Amino acid sequence: MRDTLERGLRSLGIDPGVIPALERFAGMMLERNKVMNLTAITEPRDVAALHLLDSLALLPLAGLKDERLVDVGCGAGFPGVPLAIAGPSLEVTLLDSQRKRVDFLEEAREALGLENAVCVHGRAEEFAGERREQFDAAVSRAVAALPVLCELCLPLVKVGGRMLAMKSANSEEEINGAERAIKLLGGQLEWVKDYQVPTTEVVHRLVCIRKVSATPGKYPRRFALIKKQPL
Repeated sequence: MRDTLERGLRSLGIDPGVIPALERFAGMMLERNKVMNLTAITEPRDVAALHLLDSLALLPLAGLKDERLVDVGCGAGFPGVPLAIAGPSLEVTLLDSQRKRVDFLEEAREALGLENAVCVHGRAEEFAGERREQFDAAVSRAVAALPVLCELCLPLVKVGGRMLAMKSANSEEEINGAERAIKLLGGQLEWVKDYQVPTTEVVHRLVCIRKVSATPGKYPRRFALIKKQPL
């Protein structure tokens, strides 16, 4: 794992001094994965590349720095935890609806001394009632189709901020299908960047949506309705 991380971080221009913390987090995740479902990826080199380095690619791709960021549906902590480790100027909120995952993330946060991260148990559509338009950026990785994801994320982003969706490289149809949702929710597609996950030949895609106007108060709707009738 260390060699993969060293090579990958070098290619991303990230200080390799974060490797011990990344390794410790990966080790905690794999250990907990023995008793709960956190990841299907368990080979250390694959964890390093497809979880850690894939997450960290957002730092140079999106120029993340000095931002208040929410990771919506963070699951096992990706991309939020690696971003908090390697981006100390970020304020990261790790949001997930499953209590066991959040409990694990809180243990990891304390063990790693991540003072720039907080863990929140809750649903995005309900969390928006508490923290509406308070974040500079919302990130999400493989949580839902883009129209659904926009309704979960954009209400949390302040005007001028952005939503960053990590998608597969063959997501053109999904992006095109989200045009109406993006507009209704106050967003504007800013750019789409394909990138090669460091140390692999895997190509992923990052979609950036800029928040150009306030999201109407009727959004987000209840999740059952969001899922049943996507915008």
